[in-house]
This record gives sequence, C-alpha cells and structure tokens, in this order.
Amino acid sequence: MKQIKAIILLLLGSTATIQAQELDANLQIRPRFEYRNGYKTLLPEGQKGTSQISQRSRLNFNYKQEDLIVKLTLQNTRTWGDVATTATADKNGVAIFEAWAQYNFTEKWSAKMGRQVLSYDNQRILGEQDWGQQAQSHDALTVSFHTETQKLDFGGAYNSTAENVLQTPYNVANYKALQYAWYHNQFSESFGASFLVLNTGYEYAPNPNPDNKLLVDYKQTFGPYLAYKTSKIDTNFWLYGQTGKSTDLQVSAWNAAANFNYSITEAFKAGLGYEFLSGKRTNDASTVIKSFNPIFGTNHGFNGYMDYFYVGNHLNNVGLQDAFIKLNYNINKWQFALMPHIFLAAADVVTPVNEKLDSYLGTEIDATFAYNFKKDITVTGGYSQMFGSKTLEFIKNGDADHTNNWAWLMISVNPRIFSWKK
Repeated sequence: MKQIKAIILLLLGSTATIQAQELDANLQIRPRFEYRNGYKTLLPEGQKGTSQISQRSRLNFNYKQEDLIVKLTLQNTRTWGDVATTATADKNGVAIFEAWAQYNFTEKWSAKMGRQVLSYDNQRILGEQDWGQQAQSHDALTVSFHTETQKLDFGGAYNSTAENVLQTPYNVANYKALQYAWYHNQFSESFGASFLVLNTGYEYAPNPNPDNKLLVDYKQTFGPYLAYKTSKIDTNFWLYGQTGKSTDLQVSAWNAAANFNYSITEAFKAGLGYEFLSGKRTNDASTVIKSFNPIFGTNHGFNGYMDYFYVGNHLNNVGLQDAFIKLNYNINKWQFALMPHIFLAAADVVTPVNEKLDSYLGTEIDATFAYNFKKDITVTGGYSQMFGSKTLEFIKNGDADHTNNWAWLMISVNPRIFSWKK
C-alpha cells in the first residue's frame, strides 16, 4: 500500500505545480445474507424457499482540481459460490458504476458528463437503487444551476449498442433516449418544493414492418414533490402523472402519496402514510396503459421490503394502494423500525368467469435494525412476513396459506484508504 501511495503522489506531484488538488479513495465491502421463503411473490405450492449470500465490492476515487471534479467507481457484484474456487475469471467481472467529470463554470453553473447517478427528492422516480448490489447509474450529460435556495438540473442521454456504422436495433433492456428537468425551491428552512419532468423514449419495431423501421415512442412522467420538516415534524407529498406513448400504445396513469412523521421523543418517532399507484382492471379490453410505472425509482424503499410490487414486477397490472404505519426507535448505536403495510388493488380484480374479487391483497410486516459497530462498519438486518389474500394469489399465483417470509443480514465496511491534498 505504501508503494501505491508513493506512485500516486509522484504522478500528482509532477502535474500539480500550480493548481490545488485533492484525491481520496475509499472501499466498500458489503456482503448480505438472505433467506427467501416467499420473497417478491407467494411461494408456489410444493416449493421450498432458499438462501444465499450476495456481495458488492467497490473502489471509489474522488479527484478535485480547482473547478474540475472527477469520480471513478469500480465495482464487482457476486453471489458467493457463483464461480469455482479455482476459476480463472469472475462471472460478472469488474464494472464501472460511476465515471464522470464535472466542470464548474461559475459558482452557480456546472456540467457533468459520463456514467452517473441520477437521484432526486425521495428517489420515487429517479434514484440510485442502492439496495440492489449492482445499484443504478446512467450514461448522461447533466447541466446544473444552483443557488442557496434554488436548484435546477436538466440533462439527457442517448444510447446505442456499439459504435455502429449502420442502423442497428437497440436491444438492451433500457431506454433509447432520455431527457429530464428538475427544479427545487427551498422557500424556507422548513419547506421545500420540487417539480420533475422526465421524458423517456424506448425503441421498437412496428408490426407489420415491411421497411424494417425502428421507431421511438416517448413517455412523459411529471409532477411536484413537497416536503415540510421541523425538529418534530417530517412530512411530504407527491403527485406524478404519466402520459405519452409506449410501443404505439397510449399512456394515462398517475401516482400520489402523503407521509406524516412525528418525533414523540428524541429517540422515538411515529408516522403514517398512504400511496396510490393507478392500475388497470383485469377485464379492461382497452389498449391504453393505465398502470403507473415508477420507472427508475428506488422501489425497494416503498411498498414493503419484500418487493412484491414494482421491483421488477407488478408492471401493467392492477396498481396498488399502500397504507402503512412506521415506528422508529434509536438508542445509542442501535436503530429499530417496525412498519406494517396494508395492500389493496387500485383497480378491479375480475376473474375470467367475471367474478369480482375483494381488493384486499394482503398485509406485510417489516421489522429492521441497524447497529453502528464502529466508525466504518455498520450491521443491518430485518425480518418481513407477508399475509397474502386469495386476490393476491390470483394476481401473483403461489400459495397464500403458506408461510411467506424473508430475513436478511448485511455488513457494510466502508474504510477510507487514501486521502491527499495539495
């Protein structure tokens, strides 16, 4: 390690004769054990749950020189045992999670280009998805205008499979093009409001397609996010609409939520919330897409930790109503939380024989804890159980009478390994 530091300092010293420079490097090692017994969906009858350990390993470099900021994050995600102990290559290899450069033109204006995280407000629409070991980042260009009370970001992305010389279908499970704008105004120390406009374009080939055309349909997601926070009260509200087209189908959907949290004591906080995500009746013959899609949101943080809804599932379905209570208790290095959810369908659930089912989908109870073991080590874990209904069985299949539960334990080690300033 001393030799590596000496080489880095030598290289920096040869170029840092005039401008001030800063460099730091840090590691993250994050293994997570999970017991999945009805995780994401009801366990099918006659099947058994499973367990595994996944791990994220990251190396972050942060560099600053006058008005230039550069970040490079390398990561490997793996499941313990996914390659043999004598393997000559890793299954997933090393990927670039972030690789961007930012230039500050003035104190207020800046631009960032490269692989970067797009994360805004409570991450319902645009978020890092940090729970997933791979997380989420975009190849994009972002321009920012920031003052003490106002922030404006707008950016875009355009994706291709390679450096092609002919028209080539974009067959990656991703958008072809993206544009967005986000504005935030901090009206007071307690109250702030944001407005997001997101335009996502997905490529498709029409059917029939005698001319081998490739088309791009654009879907718009837009709306405000309001937050009010004092020493005792922490509350927020959002309302998002979706319109436009997707693979030549009209989109008309919406999402609204409200959350209220109150600090009863310095250690104990209680809150309640409700979220509505529009859906489509199971017997609706219309071609209009009426089910809201959170798109790039950190969906694990919403609608229960067992990820039954909107974590790679439940899209173009009957939508969701989520009513919940959240209790938090912090003492010394410990943090505890208990959150029961009641789930209901947002649209009618009708069987093929025209029987209308009850809208109640089930109740999920999430219990979590966190312990700050020492400066760079945190231990977190939890237990969740889903008490599903017959309506949930109809939507998800599986066995609601089976014990559907999930438990996890994660250790996150985040040491800074190098820091230099000149």
